[in-house]
Amino acid sequence: MSTQVPEASLSQVIARVAAAIDSDWLSTGDRAALRRMSLDEPPPLVFYRFALRYLPDGWDANEESRRNWMTLVTGMALMSPNPHRPDMPFGKALAEEGYSEARLERLLSAEGDTLRALLLRAARFLAAKTAACNWVHPAQLLLTHQFREECRRRIARDFYMNIEKKTA
Repeated sequence: MSTQVPEASLSQVIARVAAAIDSDWLSTGDRAALRRMSLDEPPPLVFYRFALRYLPDGWDANEESRRNWMTLVTGMALMSPNPHRPDMPFGKALAEEGYSEARLERLLSAEGDTLRALLLRAARFLAAKTAACNWVHPAQLLLTHQFREECRRRIARDFYMNIEKKTA
């Protein structure tokens, strides 16, 4: 099981993590190390330093939780500067930047390592477009098992509402 963080505090944690990634506290080299993290290898020392300072208690309660938080930190680092935009739903950001329905379908139906890999691909896609999004939504996909289906519906709704506006 992953760490269960209430949505209000998850929003606060994500905002704090995004601000820390963009802060002068991290050197350019440290930020690059966070961007290059691989779930198949032990994280760099800078990740532990970062995690102990900015992630919630229990982030490393088990392997799944540790990998989920690594994914979130890596994704936000990939999109730095300014990766987190609370007023831009994740699904809407993907739609506005031309993310395909097929990719979204794979992302929303994925679990475990596949979900983590596809979230990082989506982060790279948005980073290439210099787009930002609300990182609470990807965090909920990874961290809140009991509300995962609700989160998937929200992301899909935000995606399709924006697609329909673009084609209208």
